[in-house]
Amino acid sequence: MALPTLDPNAPDFTRRYPNLADPRLGAVATFATDEFFAPKDRMLNPEPAVFIPGKYDDHGKWMDGWETRRRRNGGYDHCIVKLARPGVVKGVDIDTSHFTGNFPPAASIEAAYLPDGEPTDATQWTEIVPSTTLQGNSHAYVAVTNTGAFTHLRVNIFPDGGIARLRVYGQPQVDWKGADRTKLIDLAAMENGAYVVEANNEHFGPASRMLMPGRGVNMGDGWETRRRREPGNDWCVIALAHPGRIRKIEVDTAHFKGNFADRVSIQAARVVGGTDSSLKTQAMFWQTLLPEQKLQMDLQHYYEAEIADLGIVTHVRFNMFPDGGVSRLRLWGYWNEPRHRCSCQPSHCTDHRAAHARSVRAVRRRDRAGGV
Repeated sequence: MALPTLDPNAPDFTRRYPNLADPRLGAVATFATDEFFAPKDRMLNPEPAVFIPGKYDDHGKWMDGWETRRRRNGGYDHCIVKLARPGVVKGVDIDTSHFTGNFPPAASIEAAYLPDGEPTDATQWTEIVPSTTLQGNSHAYVAVTNTGAFTHLRVNIFPDGGIARLRVYGQPQVDWKGADRTKLIDLAAMENGAYVVEANNEHFGPASRMLMPGRGVNMGDGWETRRRREPGNDWCVIALAHPGRIRKIEVDTAHFKGNFADRVSIQAARVVGGTDSSLKTQAMFWQTLLPEQKLQMDLQHYYEAEIADLGIVTHVRFNMFPDGGVSRLRLWGYWNEPRHRCSCQPSHCTDHRAAHARSVRAVRRRDRAGGV
């Protein structure tokens, strides 16, 4: 499996958020007005588009993407995509790689929230990407400002032609009210809404790949930095899917053998206010959640007893020493932990703090009454 290479000109949303149109997460193209030359499903393929000279099928030149026939009767083509998760779309990549004389001159995208079904003729669509001029064999990156959550997209191409790949970057929305608060949840899972705020280096692979489901498929399916030739270490800051108390950690170096990180540590904090960009320098001073741990190649490492109880946290800083690669990071915790079982430090325990506050109030009342 060939994973997408990093485009140095791509906007931040392509590195920060998951692709909600990824079929590995459950996305599917459900309808297209036409797919004569190439089926709609290929447009969602997570692998980079390829061109195979001389390859033809019964309909003509084989193309790696969705391609419609030439329209002779007016109108335009569209395709319906059901996202892998309901989510807030942050940006899209309309990729016309290898489509040169057969790409659509323009495209737009509309969205709808339909958690219980599929679109109908009565569906009310909201435009999230206005008509955008496309070029052949190129990427059209478009940021989305609409903050609503959506489940389905309608991709319109004017009037016809082919799109190699569609990437829809966004933040999944989870019904936390319906989640079981007694079960551990991976608070660093991309499908639960976690995302990478910042990473100091992503030369060989973005940090966001660590948050993907399942184990890595190869060495390219993880976060890998360039070889460090100066002092220091590499790091990334992750916003958790939900505030929670972390109880179990997994660091997986699957497929990383001569280039895995030598050691890792994790810092964490409960952040209130500020912006993502303001966290970069703050994170240096966060408390230690997991002290430095030595790693081995191609192995799942698990930690529980080593974890410091910092209470409820919202963000973590994941440190690699000095550089290298990690395939997956899992941070299991309680998003709204059950009533206290008295195993944590009093300074971090809500019940202990409440009891201490009651004691202080009692002493003050006694002092005011003249007691000893």
